[in-house]
Amino acid sequence: MTLDILYRDDDIIAVNKPHGLLVHRSSIAADTSVFALQILRDQIQQPVYPAHRLDRKTGGVLLFSLSKEMDACIQQLFADKQMEKKYWAIVRGFTNDDGTIDYPLRKENGNLQDAVTHFRTLGRAELALPSGKHDTSRYSLVEALPVTGRMHQIRKHFAHIFHPIIADRPHGCNKQNKLWKDRFQMDTMMLHAHSLNFMHPRTKQRIFIQAPLQSAFVRVMQLLDLE
Repeated sequence: MTLDILYRDDDIIAVNKPHGLLVHRSSIAADTSVFALQILRDQIQQPVYPAHRLDRKTGGVLLFSLSKEMDACIQQLFADKQMEKKYWAIVRGFTNDDGTIDYPLRKENGNLQDAVTHFRTLGRAELALPSGKHDTSRYSLVEALPVTGRMHQIRKHFAHIFHPIIADRPHGCNKQNKLWKDRFQMDTMMLHAHSLNFMHPRTKQRIFIQAPLQSAFVRVMQLLDLE
């Protein structure tokens, strides 16, 4: 397996992570032996340091540093909210044109952390498929800009406003997930890390990295006529 490289210079490298691929070894996925970090390290024959995390189920832009020094600089950009992250998601229901989800999320130790996500709706679609008490099934394509970087933040935030991401487990809608699996044989979570925009710590140049949508996401867009 090789990864699609989106950007590379002497300091950083970004790939388009497939849905379902873990970023690195984790105690919560002891059954897995394939990771983006090891694949990329072997692919370019040098050490790589993950600059951030993407959920296993999320596809899209994944950034690595090529030295420990640059890793510290990139980590600081994330910590200082100097890294603009955009995600695309397909969610249940018709979302507002735009909005902000300001809803604290609980850490594993029980402590609450502030969490803020801005979003705007890029498109809406309706399928002639009954869903619960409704005669049709409605969906929205949204662009999400997380201000904070909490675990499963976008997934939890859209579930909180009753627009869960399609094929999300455990935060999504079981009825919708079953509908998509039974009707379309689709169980890939519809969350895509669309782009990163930041100032390069060394060159001071503005860097914009965008990841093409992957095949499962494109297929759902086509089924919903959201192109």
